[in-house]
Amino acid sequence: MDSALLLTLLLPVAVVSHVLDLPSQVLFKVGERRELTCSMSSCPEKVKFFWTTLEDRPLFTTTDSRDKESVMVFDKVTKNHENTILCRAICGKETKQATAKIQVYSFPGNPVISGYDSLKLGEKNVLRCEVSSIHPSEFLKVQWLYGDKVLHNDEGEAERDAQSFLFTYTPSNEDDGNVITCRASLHVLGMPADEMTKETSVHMTVLSAPHNVEVSGVTAVPLGSSLTLTCEAEGKPKPAFTWMALKPDGRFVEMGKHQDLFMQDVSLSDAGTYQCVVSNNLGSQNASVSVVVQAPPMDTLIVASPQSILKEGDYVSISCNSSGVPVTQVVLSRTVNGVKTELTSSEEAEISVTIDPVKLADSGMYVCEAFNDYGSQETTLNLTVEAHLLEVALQPEGEVVLEKGSGLVLSCQASGCPQPKFSWKNLSNMTILRRFKTDGFRSQLVFDIVELEDEGTYLCEVTCGSIKKSKQTEVKVFSFPTSPVMKNSGPSLVGEMMKLTCTAQEVFPANLFQILWMDGEREMHLETGSFSSGTINLTSVYSYRVNTEDQDKRITCKVLLEMHGVPAAQAVKTASTTLSVHYPPRATTITVSPLTELKEGKSVSISCLSDSFPVGRTVLSRVMDGVQTELMTSDGLETLFTIPSVELDDSGVYVCETSNMYGSRNNSVEITVKAPPRNTTVEIFPSTDVQEGQNITICCRSVSFPAPTVVLSKLDTEKNVYSLDGVFLLINLTSNDTGLYQINVTNDLGYETEIFNISVMEKRVNPSLGWNDFLVPALCLGVAAALLCVVVYVWRARKKGSYDFTKCNLSTV
Repeated sequence: MDSALLLTLLLPVAVVSHVLDLPSQVLFKVGERRELTCSMSSCPEKVKFFWTTLEDRPLFTTTDSRDKESVMVFDKVTKNHENTILCRAICGKETKQATAKIQVYSFPGNPVISGYDSLKLGEKNVLRCEVSSIHPSEFLKVQWLYGDKVLHNDEGEAERDAQSFLFTYTPSNEDDGNVITCRASLHVLGMPADEMTKETSVHMTVLSAPHNVEVSGVTAVPLGSSLTLTCEAEGKPKPAFTWMALKPDGRFVEMGKHQDLFMQDVSLSDAGTYQCVVSNNLGSQNASVSVVVQAPPMDTLIVASPQSILKEGDYVSISCNSSGVPVTQVVLSRTVNGVKTELTSSEEAEISVTIDPVKLADSGMYVCEAFNDYGSQETTLNLTVEAHLLEVALQPEGEVVLEKGSGLVLSCQASGCPQPKFSWKNLSNMTILRRFKTDGFRSQLVFDIVELEDEGTYLCEVTCGSIKKSKQTEVKVFSFPTSPVMKNSGPSLVGEMMKLTCTAQEVFPANLFQILWMDGEREMHLETGSFSSGTINLTSVYSYRVNTEDQDKRITCKVLLEMHGVPAAQAVKTASTTLSVHYPPRATTITVSPLTELKEGKSVSISCLSDSFPVGRTVLSRVMDGVQTELMTSDGLETLFTIPSVELDDSGVYVCETSNMYGSRNNSVEITVKAPPRNTTVEIFPSTDVQEGQNITICCRSVSFPAPTVVLSKLDTEKNVYSLDGVFLLINLTSNDTGLYQINVTNDLGYETEIFNISVMEKRVNPSLGWNDFLVPALCLGVAAALLCVVVYVWRARKKGSYDFTKCNLSTV
C-alpha cells in the first residue's frame, strides 16, 4: 500500500471544504535552484503547514511559509533530493494533505571518445566512449555511428554515474580521416527534448606499418654509365627509407637513407642485389632488385674434374663457366690437329661434358668460349690420358665346400682400374640363375640358398679397356641337414631279438656317408652308402638279442660324412636309444618298521618293494580269520603304508602282492599288537545279594594281549582263585562268604583291579513255595548258558589276540 495513502487513512477525517494545491510529480535537474509550493487559497484564516518525507532519507531543503502557502526551496538540486514529500495544511479545525513525487535527472555534457587517434590498420582496436554525471543511468542508451550507419548499441547500468562503453573496430585504409560518432540518449519522462540526446564525433587516424613497397628504375645498365633506383611505399606515420647492397660474402652494406639511390660510373662490382628497407614505429618491409652491368664476357674458365693425370677408364667432367657478366651462349669444343670440333653448347653461363670412361684417344686441347651482345672470351685446357694396370682377386678362391641350403657369396675385386666391367661364367656351360651385385670395384655372385645343382666351377672375368683378367672357384655341395632318426622295435622280453633302425635323412653324396653302430665305445657294425644323383634317406638296420643286463643300455648310431673340406662339427651326427627290457615281478619283499611285535598306540610302517618292468601294480592286504582285506594300492615299485597308532585289531598277517602283464609275486609278514588290561568290568549273576545255599557266577571282562591271568580274592582272607577265562562260580554260599572281593587282571604289560561286595543272607526255614522256587532252576539254566557263551567268546578272543568278555552280561543270561 502506498505510504501517502496509508497516512491519509490514518489521519482524522474532517469535513472537506477546502482544496490543498500541490503538484503530484515534479522533475528537477541536478545543479538548478528549484521551489515546490503547497497552498490553500480557500482558507479564510492563516493556514498552518507541515512538511514531511515519506521515504527514509533527509530533505536537505529549507521552507518559507506564508498565510496561504508554504514554499520548499531546493538551493542546488542533487540526486539525494529524489523523494516523496507530504504537505499537511490545517485550516481551523480542518486538515488537508497532499504528496509530491520528486524525480531528479542529470545529463550535463557530451560523451568523450578515446582511442580513435591511433588505430592500427587491419587489427582489432578498442574505441572508448565515456559518459559522466548521468542520472538515472538505467535510462541511458549509447550508439556508435559511422556516418548514418549504426554500428553498435549499448545500454547504461543502474546506479553508475559515469560509464564507459567499449567498441571493437577493425579499420581499413579508407577509414583514415573519416568520422565516427558516439551518441548518448537519456529518456526520462518530462525531460526537455533538446537535453535528451548528446553526441561527439571525431576523425579517425589509421596507423599502418609500411606496405606496398615497390622499386622502380632501369636495372640493366652498360658498364661506366649511371644508375637511378626509386623506392615507393605506403604507411602511417610516414616511413623512412634505407638502401642496402648485398655483397658476395653475404653481408648487406648500407648505401644511403634516401628514397632514391643514385650511382655514377657503374663497374662490374656494382652488379648484384639491392634492397630498399622501409620502416616506421609499427614495423618494416623491404623489396629487392637485381642490377645487371652490361659488358663483354669476362672471367671465363674451363676446368677438368678430377684435375690429376687421368688413366684409361677413369671418369672426367670438363666444365666451362663465365661468371663476370651475363652471357648469351657458352660453347665447349675440342681441337685435334688444328681442327676445332664443338662438343656441346648452352645459353646458360655454365656448361659441362662428361667422358666416362676416358680413352687414350680423349687426350688433347679443350676450348671454352663465352658470347654475349658485347663480345666474346676464350680459354683452353690440355687433357692427358694414360694407360693403367688391372689386378683381379676372387674370394673364396680355389675350392669351397658348403651345405645345401646355406648361403654363399663369391666376391670378385678389381684394382688398378677406375671403371672395371665384370662378367660371371659357369665352366660347365650351365646358365647361372643366381643374382649378381656389382658396386664399383667389386662384383658379387650371391647364392641365397645353395642347391645341389649349384655345384661347379665359377669364373669371374674383369675387363678394363683392352685388358681382360679372370679368377675361378670350385663349389662343392653336401647335404646333411639333421641328426639321424633312430627307432627300435619296442620293449622286448629277456632273450628276444630287438630290431634297431637308423636313418640319415636327405643326405648327399650318399657314397661318402657311413653308418656306425656302437655299444658305448665298442663298435658293433658299419655300413657305407652307395652313389646317388640327389639327396636320399640312408637307412641301416641292426638286430640285437636282449638280456637282463641290457636294461637301460644306450645304443648309438653314428653317421659320418667322409668329404674333404666339411667342418668337423658338420661331418658327424649321432642318435641314441635306450633299450627297454621287460620281465615279470621278482624279489618281492615286505618290511615292517620298527618291529612286528608292537605295543598298542605305537606307530608302524609297512613297506612293499618289488622289481618288475614295466612297473606293475602293488596291493597291500591284511588277512584276518581267513578274510583278506585290501589296505592300499600303488602303481610303482614301492608301497608304504603307515598306521599312526596301532590297536589290537591291527594284529594279523599282512600280504604284499605285485603284478604286471607278465605275472605276479607276493610275500607276507605277521604283526602282533600287545596291550595291558583295560576297560575291566565285573558282572555278578544273579546278584550280589543272595541267600545261603545259592550259587553266584562272577563274569570278568577286559581287553588285553597277551591273555591275562584273572585272580579272584576275598579281601579279608588270603585265598586266591585263578581263572583262565575270567569266569568264577561260587557254589552253596554261606554267611561266611559275605564281604569285599577283588578281581586282578594281569599280563606282561600291566594289570587292572575291580572291587565289589557280596552279601549272603541266612536261609529262611520252611518257606512257602513262591515264584522264586520256580526262578532258581531257570536261573541255573541261565548261568549254564552264560558259561557256555563265555567259553566260546574266550576261544574267539584268543584267536584275535585279545580278551574282551563283552558277551558276558545280564542280557545274555
